[in-house]
Amino acid sequence: MMPGYLLLLPALALLVWLADGIRRIGAVSHGTPIGKRPGTALLLIDLQAVFWDEGHYDEAAKAAAQSAILNAVSAAKAADSPVIAVRQEWSIPSTKVIAKLTMQGKAVEGTPGTQIAAPFEGLADHVLIKRVQDAFETGELDRLLERLDVGTLRIAGLDLSYCVARTALAALRRGYHVELITRASLCENQTAADRTRDMLSSKGVHLR
Repeated sequence: MMPGYLLLLPALALLVWLADGIRRIGAVSHGTPIGKRPGTALLLIDLQAVFWDEGHYDEAAKAAAQSAILNAVSAAKAADSPVIAVRQEWSIPSTKVIAKLTMQGKAVEGTPGTQIAAPFEGLADHVLIKRVQDAFETGELDRLLERLDVGTLRIAGLDLSYCVARTALAALRRGYHVELITRASLCENQTAADRTRDMLSSKGVHLR
Protein backbone atom coordinates (compact mmCIF):
# COMPACT_ATOMS: atom_id res chain seq x y z
CA MET A 1 0.00 0.00 0.00
CA MET A 2 1.27 3.49 -0.86
CA PRO A 3 2.16 5.57 2.21
CA GLY A 4 -0.33 8.31 3.00
CA TYR A 5 2.12 11.13 2.46
CA LEU A 6 2.74 9.95 -1.08
CA LEU A 7 -0.96 10.20 -1.76
CA LEU A 8 -0.80 13.86 -0.73
CA LEU A 9 2.03 14.74 -3.09
CA PRO A 10 -0.15 15.33 -6.18
CA ALA A 11 -2.46 17.62 -4.19
CA LEU A 12 0.49 19.54 -2.77
CA ALA A 13 2.02 19.86 -6.22
CA LEU A 14 -1.27 21.24 -7.53
CA LEU A 15 -1.44 23.79 -4.71
CA VAL A 16 2.12 24.92 -5.37
CA TRP A 17 1.36 25.21 -9.10
CA LEU A 18 -1.73 27.33 -8.45
CA ALA A 19 0.12 29.46 -5.88
CA ASP A 20 2.77 30.18 -8.47
CA GLY A 21 0.02 31.21 -10.90
CA ILE A 22 -1.41 33.62 -8.32
CA ARG A 23 2.07 35.04 -7.73
CA ARG A 24 2.65 35.52 -11.45
CA ILE A 25 -0.69 37.29 -11.93
CA GLY A 26 0.15 40.09 -9.50
CA ALA A 27 3.94 40.26 -9.85
CA VAL A 28 5.64 43.46 -10.99
CA SER A 29 8.50 42.80 -13.39
CA HIS A 30 11.96 44.36 -13.43
CA GLY A 31 13.62 45.52 -16.61
CA THR A 32 16.71 47.22 -17.96
CA PRO A 33 16.85 50.94 -17.08
CA ILE A 34 15.90 52.84 -20.22
CA GLY A 35 18.01 55.98 -19.87
CA LYS A 36 16.84 59.21 -21.43
CA ARG A 37 14.29 59.00 -24.22
CA PRO A 38 12.39 61.98 -25.63
CA GLY A 39 9.12 60.38 -26.72
CA THR A 40 5.74 60.11 -25.03
CA ALA A 41 3.15 57.37 -25.53
CA LEU A 42 -0.41 56.88 -24.37
CA LEU A 43 -0.92 53.39 -22.95
CA LEU A 44 -4.49 52.08 -22.75
CA ILE A 45 -4.94 49.09 -20.45
CA ASP A 46 -7.61 46.38 -20.87
CA LEU A 47 -10.23 48.45 -22.66
CA GLN A 48 -11.75 45.30 -24.06
CA ALA A 49 -15.36 44.21 -24.36
CA VAL A 50 -15.39 41.58 -21.63
CA PHE A 51 -14.29 44.15 -19.03
CA TRP A 52 -15.77 47.38 -20.38
CA ASP A 53 -19.20 45.96 -21.23
CA GLU A 54 -19.49 43.39 -18.44
CA GLY A 55 -17.49 44.95 -15.60
CA HIS A 56 -19.15 46.25 -12.45
CA TYR A 57 -18.43 49.90 -13.11
CA ASP A 58 -20.78 52.76 -12.33
CA GLU A 59 -22.36 53.96 -15.58
CA ALA A 60 -21.72 57.62 -14.81
CA ALA A 61 -18.08 56.84 -14.06
CA LYS A 62 -17.84 54.88 -17.31
CA ALA A 63 -19.25 57.76 -19.31
CA ALA A 64 -16.81 60.21 -17.73
CA ALA A 65 -13.89 57.82 -18.25
CA GLN A 66 -14.84 57.22 -21.88
CA SER A 67 -14.86 60.94 -22.56
CA ALA A 68 -11.50 61.36 -20.80
CA ILE A 69 -9.97 58.44 -22.73
CA LEU A 70 -11.14 59.77 -26.07
CA ASN A 71 -9.79 63.22 -25.18
CA ALA A 72 -6.44 61.66 -24.24
CA VAL A 73 -6.31 59.80 -27.54
CA SER A 74 -7.10 62.98 -29.47
CA ALA A 75 -4.38 64.86 -27.59
CA ALA A 76 -1.85 62.09 -28.26
CA LYS A 77 -2.62 62.04 -31.96
CA ALA A 78 -2.44 65.83 -32.16
CA ALA A 79 1.02 65.64 -30.57
CA ASP A 80 2.03 62.80 -32.92
CA SER A 81 2.48 60.51 -29.91
CA PRO A 82 1.79 56.79 -30.36
CA VAL A 83 -1.30 55.23 -28.81
CA ILE A 84 -0.76 51.69 -27.53
CA ALA A 85 -3.58 49.41 -26.40
CA VAL A 86 -2.89 46.32 -24.32
CA ARG A 87 -5.41 43.47 -24.16
CA GLN A 88 -5.59 40.84 -21.44
CA GLU A 89 -5.56 37.17 -22.46
CA TRP A 90 -4.96 34.58 -19.76
CA SER A 91 -2.78 32.05 -21.57
CA ILE A 92 -0.37 30.63 -18.97
CA PRO A 93 -1.85 27.24 -17.92
CA SER A 94 -1.97 28.02 -14.19
CA THR A 95 -3.43 31.51 -14.68
CA LYS A 96 -6.05 30.16 -17.07
CA VAL A 97 -7.23 27.78 -14.35
CA ILE A 98 -7.30 30.58 -11.78
CA ALA A 99 -9.25 32.82 -14.16
CA LYS A 100 -11.80 30.08 -14.70
CA LEU A 101 -12.11 29.43 -10.96
CA THR A 102 -12.19 33.03 -9.68
CA MET A 103 -12.91 35.38 -12.60
CA GLN A 104 -15.75 33.59 -14.38
CA GLY A 105 -13.30 32.72 -17.13
CA LYS A 106 -13.22 36.30 -18.38
CA ALA A 107 -10.46 37.08 -20.89
CA VAL A 108 -9.16 33.53 -21.07
CA GLU A 109 -7.32 33.08 -24.34
CA GLY A 110 -9.71 32.10 -27.12
CA THR A 111 -12.90 33.20 -25.34
CA PRO A 112 -15.33 35.90 -26.56
CA GLY A 113 -14.88 39.49 -25.48
CA THR A 114 -11.10 39.83 -25.52
CA GLN A 115 -11.28 42.30 -28.42
CA ILE A 116 -11.08 46.06 -27.85
CA ALA A 117 -14.48 47.43 -26.78
CA ALA A 118 -16.51 49.25 -29.42
CA PRO A 119 -15.97 52.84 -28.13
CA PHE A 120 -12.20 52.42 -28.49
CA GLU A 121 -11.93 50.15 -31.49
CA GLY A 122 -9.42 51.31 -34.09
CA LEU A 123 -7.97 54.12 -31.96
CA ALA A 124 -4.64 52.49 -31.13
CA ASP A 125 -1.60 52.57 -33.38
CA HIS A 126 -0.33 49.37 -31.75
CA VAL A 127 -2.20 46.57 -29.97
CA LEU A 128 -0.35 44.13 -27.72
CA ILE A 129 -1.45 41.16 -25.64
CA LYS A 130 -0.50 40.73 -22.01
CA ARG A 131 -0.67 37.52 -19.99
CA VAL A 132 -0.77 38.90 -16.44
CA GLN A 133 -1.58 42.22 -14.78
CA ASP A 134 1.82 43.74 -15.62
CA ALA A 135 1.82 44.68 -19.31
CA PHE A 136 5.64 44.53 -19.41
CA GLU A 137 5.81 40.83 -18.42
CA THR A 138 6.32 39.36 -21.89
CA GLY A 139 8.98 41.89 -22.95
CA GLU A 140 7.01 42.89 -26.06
CA LEU A 141 6.04 46.27 -24.63
CA ASP A 142 9.68 46.93 -23.69
CA ARG A 143 10.77 46.31 -27.27
CA LEU A 144 8.02 48.46 -28.77
CA LEU A 145 8.72 51.41 -26.50
CA GLU A 146 12.44 51.14 -27.24
CA ARG A 147 11.73 51.19 -30.97
CA LEU A 148 9.46 54.24 -30.54
CA ASP A 149 12.06 55.97 -28.31
CA VAL A 150 9.48 56.52 -25.55
CA GLY A 151 10.54 57.72 -22.12
CA THR A 152 7.21 59.06 -20.82
CA LEU A 153 4.13 56.88 -20.43
CA ARG A 154 0.67 58.31 -19.94
CA ILE A 155 -1.52 55.47 -18.65
CA ALA A 156 -5.30 55.02 -18.63
CA GLY A 157 -7.73 52.14 -18.53
CA LEU A 158 -8.83 49.53 -16.05
CA ASP A 159 -8.78 48.26 -13.47
CA LEU A 160 -6.87 50.96 -11.64
CA SER A 161 -6.12 48.81 -8.59
CA TYR A 162 -4.79 45.86 -10.58
CA CYS A 163 -3.50 45.98 -14.16
CA VAL A 164 -3.10 49.75 -14.35
CA ALA A 165 -1.22 49.86 -11.04
CA ARG A 166 1.05 46.87 -11.79
CA THR A 167 1.94 48.26 -15.21
CA ALA A 168 2.67 51.71 -13.80
CA LEU A 169 4.97 50.23 -11.14
CA ALA A 170 6.79 48.11 -13.72
CA ALA A 171 7.30 51.23 -15.85
CA LEU A 172 8.76 53.10 -12.86
CA ARG A 173 11.20 50.27 -12.23
CA ARG A 174 12.50 50.71 -15.76
CA GLY A 175 12.99 54.45 -15.38
CA TYR A 176 9.98 55.76 -17.28
CA HIS A 177 8.34 59.03 -16.34
CA VAL A 178 4.83 57.74 -15.57
CA GLU A 179 1.64 59.77 -15.61
CA LEU A 180 -1.71 58.31 -14.58
CA ILE A 181 -4.71 59.96 -16.22
CA THR A 182 -6.99 59.57 -13.22
CA ARG A 183 -10.22 60.63 -14.97
CA ALA A 184 -9.59 57.99 -17.61
CA SER A 185 -8.89 55.12 -15.20
CA LEU A 186 -11.70 53.08 -13.66
CA CYS A 187 -11.85 51.01 -10.50
CA GLU A 188 -14.75 48.90 -9.26
CA ASN A 189 -14.08 49.87 -5.64
CA GLN A 190 -13.73 53.56 -4.80
CA THR A 191 -11.92 52.94 -1.51
CA ALA A 192 -9.41 50.75 -3.32
CA ALA A 193 -9.06 53.41 -6.03
CA ASP A 194 -8.20 56.11 -3.49
CA ARG A 195 -5.70 53.84 -1.76
CA THR A 196 -4.10 52.85 -5.07
CA ARG A 197 -3.76 56.44 -6.27
CA ASP A 198 -2.08 57.39 -2.99
CA MET A 199 0.30 54.43 -3.27
CA LEU A 200 1.23 55.18 -6.87
CA SER A 201 1.78 58.85 -6.09
CA SER A 202 4.07 57.93 -3.19
CA LYS A 203 6.11 55.73 -5.56
CA GLY A 204 6.60 58.53 -8.09
CA VAL A 205 3.66 58.24 -10.48
CA HIS A 206 2.36 61.66 -11.50
CA LEU A 207 -1.42 61.94 -11.19
CA ARG A 208 -3.08 63.93 -13.94
